Amino acid sequence: MLRIREFELAAIRAAEANLVLGAIHPSIGQEAVAVGVCGNLERADIILSTHRGHGHTMAKGADPLTMMRELMGRAGGTSQGKGGSMHIADFGVGMLGANGVVAANINIAVGAAHAIKLRGGDEVVICFFGDGATNRGPFLEGLNWAGVFNLPILFVCEDNGFAATTRTSAMTAGAGPAARAAAIGIETAEVDGNDLVAVDEVARDLIAEARRGKPRFLLARTYRLTGHTSFDPAAYRPSDEVDARWRGEPIAAIRSALRDAGEEEADLDAIAEAAKAEMIAAFEAAKATDWPEKALAYADVQDIGDPREGAF
Repeated sequence: MLRIREFELAAIRAAEANLVLGAIHPSIGQEAVAVGVCGNLERADIILSTHRGHGHTMAKGADPLTMMRELMGRAGGTSQGKGGSMHIADFGVGMLGANGVVAANINIAVGAAHAIKLRGGDEVVICFFGDGATNRGPFLEGLNWAGVFNLPILFVCEDNGFAATTRTSAMTAGAGPAARAAAIGIETAEVDGNDLVAVDEVARDLIAEARRGKPRFLLARTYRLTGHTSFDPAAYRPSDEVDARWRGEPIAAIRSALRDAGEEEADLDAIAEAAKAEMIAAFEAAKATDWPEKALAYADVQDIGDPREGAF
């Protein structure tokens, strides 16, 4: 969780220094969900993420230097600098991609799960999305398809209470995401998304069931401690609300639990300093990396079916 937190802080610094083109959507405050879920996965398992996908990608095993190069559009990035922050992907660790279109990753995840079933694999798919995504069409379509065909997938709704800059409760009718999943016949569970141990325990059971072809739904209640993007001051939230949430944020909570369990303060400090040093080094190394060769601009463009002779 500390590595994810420090990566996000480094990514924010990169954006502020104009080293990143486009938006950065930090997951600061939501690290326990990514770590608690992905800690129960095998390397061959698959995840799909949202525009807020750095934490999920790193928790699945992606290299932070390669990720930082991707954010900066440099050679050696996870997609050679062509995807950037909102479309970061690393097929080598089973991360099929973040997605800048809200809820669009849900049906892609369902397609991946159906492919696993068709070929008789034993992998599982994890689909992360926010509470705002549950008001879009792909949510119903994806969950319905997974339920009809008994697909090996766990849907993880990171409920941080906001759809961009609007409270989700103000624009969501009914009892909310878990009730909608249950109405489709998918078993659901709810968890404190700021409690790493709780997320780990609940996710472990749900993933085991999903791996057996029983789609499941996890609602993890958490809180985004920063604005929607790195440049969003989040003035739409009361300061006392944010202050209270900072006091209960997941890294501080697990650090307190470890301290109570007998861990030395100096050891915990060393872990934090190591994470910070690693991400500072990734930032500097990425900044010093060359731009991709111009000749590679069209290297990954698909031309199958293009009617023009010699397209690209």
